[in-house]
Amino acid sequence: MSAKPKPVITPARLAARIAQMGRAISRDYAGKQLDVVVLLENAFMFGADLVRHISVPLVCHFVRAETREVKLAGFERREIFFSNEPDLRDRDVLVLETVLHSGVTLDFLCKRLWNCRPRSLRVAVLIDKPQERKVDLTPDYFGFELASKYVMGYGLPGSQGLWRNLAYVASMDEAPAKTRAARGSGRGKKGKSKR
Repeated sequence: MSAKPKPVITPARLAARIAQMGRAISRDYAGKQLDVVVLLENAFMFGADLVRHISVPLVCHFVRAETREVKLAGFERREIFFSNEPDLRDRDVLVLETVLHSGVTLDFLCKRLWNCRPRSLRVAVLIDKPQERKVDLTPDYFGFELASKYVMGYGLPGSQGLWRNLAYVASMDEAPAKTRAARGSGRGKKGKSKR
């Protein structure tokens, strides 16, 4: 068994920042009902903790992403498939993911959800890695910014699927996580920015 990963974001820091995010989301959606779309499997722990800090009425939906190799016109290509999308017409939607890397999968999901014609759509992530972005996607809410490194724990799998059960975000190489200037929400307050 490999050595236990070292904490990058402690349970106390996670709890404090997620509570801040919940308060910011609650303020932004005051007087509204919120539809929260949790991307499985990585966001199950973050999603569970965050929604408990959101005070407005909300409905949770769970979507699973799957990448498959498909053959199209004789060429191999990789495509992203999602489990059934919820009915989000005229709803205020918040999509949750734990880590935003390249943004390709999350951007694709957001575009699919926009086809459901929601009133608004925003994205919340626990960890943002903007230096790895391959698409024009900026989270509206985020917890921490991390340099490029492989993280695990707090719902994220390590080698062979281990360490999802850690109460903290960890890495095999130690380095503290930074919190960007603590902003609650990002672009426009109306949450209509297209992705």
